[in-house]
Amino acid sequence: MMAVMPQMRVLVAIEPVDMRKGIDGLVAVCRQRLQADPMSGTLFVFCSRRGHTLKILVYDGQGFWLCQKRLSHGRFTWWAPRAEQVTWRLDAHQLQVLLWNGDPTRAQIGPMWKPLPNGAGP
Repeated sequence: MMAVMPQMRVLVAIEPVDMRKGIDGLVAVCRQRLQADPMSGTLFVFCSRRGHTLKILVYDGQGFWLCQKRLSHGRFTWWAPRAEQVTWRLDAHQLQVLLWNGDPTRAQIGPMWKPLPNGAGP
């Protein structure tokens, strides 16, 4: 089982990726196209050209995890590439919204951390 913690860095590759790629192919995409270290613990999210399949690649310190989700109906919400932008950064809760086929940029989610009232503390 792979746990997604709030402090994890989540990067979404904006350009579609060939879903026939396995771990080695996606590691190469991370290094070459995204200019990122695939062994950094960052969780990388990739989408298919048609938008109905996602793959997630993450290194856990011992090896790589590769997870895939394919929708039976519809498409995942995705971002249009901008001039030099190759990734989009998400928070862990935004990733959960995306995996449930929602739009993480429009989801109304409470703040990750709530400030303590004045004078409260350990």
